[in-house]
Amino acid sequence: MNESSLHFIDYLIIVLSLIITFWFGVRYSKKNTSTDQYFAAGGNIPAWAVGMSIFATLISSVTFLAYPGEGYKSNWILLIQGFMVPVVLFFSIRFIVPLYRNVIGLSAYEYFEKRFGYLARVYGSLGFIFAHFSKMGSVLFLLALALSSMTGVDTLTIIWIIGIAIVFITLFGGMEAVIWLDVIQGFLLILGGIVAIAVILLKTDGGLGAIVNYAVDHDKIGFGPYNFDFVNLTFWVMTINGIFYAIQKYGADQTIVQRYLTAKSDKDAIKASILGIGITVPVWIAFMFIGTALFSFYGLHSDIALPEGIKSDAVFPHFITTQLPPGLIGLILSALIAAAISSLDADLNCLAAVGVDDYYKRLYPKSSGAQQLRMGKILVMVAGLASILIASFYVYAGESDGILSTVFMLYAIFSGGIAGMLLLGLFVNRANKKGLSVGIVACILFTGYALLTSTATGTGDQRHLILDFGDYNYTHHRYMLGVYSHFVLFFVGWIASYFFPKVEVPANLTYYGYLEKKRSGVF
Repeated sequence: MNESSLHFIDYLIIVLSLIITFWFGVRYSKKNTSTDQYFAAGGNIPAWAVGMSIFATLISSVTFLAYPGEGYKSNWILLIQGFMVPVVLFFSIRFIVPLYRNVIGLSAYEYFEKRFGYLARVYGSLGFIFAHFSKMGSVLFLLALALSSMTGVDTLTIIWIIGIAIVFITLFGGMEAVIWLDVIQGFLLILGGIVAIAVILLKTDGGLGAIVNYAVDHDKIGFGPYNFDFVNLTFWVMTINGIFYAIQKYGADQTIVQRYLTAKSDKDAIKASILGIGITVPVWIAFMFIGTALFSFYGLHSDIALPEGIKSDAVFPHFITTQLPPGLIGLILSALIAAAISSLDADLNCLAAVGVDDYYKRLYPKSSGAQQLRMGKILVMVAGLASILIASFYVYAGESDGILSTVFMLYAIFSGGIAGMLLLGLFVNRANKKGLSVGIVACILFTGYALLTSTATGTGDQRHLILDFGDYNYTHHRYMLGVYSHFVLFFVGWIASYFFPKVEVPANLTYYGYLEKKRSGVF
């Protein structure tokens, strides 16, 4: 690939999009006079904008690059996780949204404290923090890797420039700027995907029919293997993993729960959630299809060769810079940058919100609103710097697997039974603080055992498992680790609760209390 395949017009489009991004940060900076405004936009955002913001947050450079990479390399099996989200939402959203909007102030993990005590709140928030730091580093790294290959600029330089820009936007703009910027970037993301698909179809002899036929002949469109096997990556592994991913994402993830609080009413928050996932799932499908279409495109055009040894995650960036005309390249790259910014700015704001609400207020209960706001901005900077350093570490460590698979695996590991804890609190009235504590210990021990007995270290003949129990090693797929941790925490916490005195649980903290209020006409 040439050192840079970009034209002046491409750079101009990218620069203009970044200027607009910075302008949003500055424009809303004067409105951030309280933590409620800075973290929840004063609870005054219309439903459609919140929905677009949820969509833009769920879509990142991982979607923009890793989904086409997976579609090119494999089939559509990883889409199953996303398909489970609307299924879970259908059964839960009308209950989850009123629960959080009426029970918590800012942090999603305040619910866990009210239900089980402060240890539960800390456990939930730490799981969120670790999971999102690993995700943010991956998103920034993948973006920089792609931009570096297309522009010739050093990967580390891009990481620091984009990282600092995101910190600036989040630091000064707060959640209101994040949401309205997400709206614009959301439309840009959709436009970028449409343009990419249109170009591939127009450049492929035979169009859509030829692409689909070639892909089907090479087993690229499908969700298998379908055998009931948890050791390998199968349809059932992704289905079960996806169900618990959706429960945790929409029931205990600060980036989504905080969006509930920005809406004007419960009804608006519910509409926003449905709109957000209603847009997101088709976009996930579109970007997976881009990878499949690229496989067909290069397979059907033997005269257009890919660079030798190119990785699947790099195929889409290569296509952009070699097959698109000037102007469209800049548009696609602006959409790619927008995908990363819209995901990372929300993560930074939410991490700071958790830091202030779960820890700073606990350490300094008499702190003023101004002090809490100042600490929130400090935490934005700290979290941003940490994400930049993690992405920089990935540069030196190198890639060992597909980025999408890595992100899914890390999320499964760091989930640490949080969905299990949520389900225990909502559906088991007998569950109590001490029982949950036993469940948390069991969950941590299980996760440690599974990781140590399935992770190899060393090289060549010296490569061995960190901990080897022979036939008792953890051998199931890594995506199932998070699922099992939810089960361990839920069932151990449930059973252990019977060994401790029963406690009265406030009705507004359980699903049964919600049903009672619904019958009485409150909801």
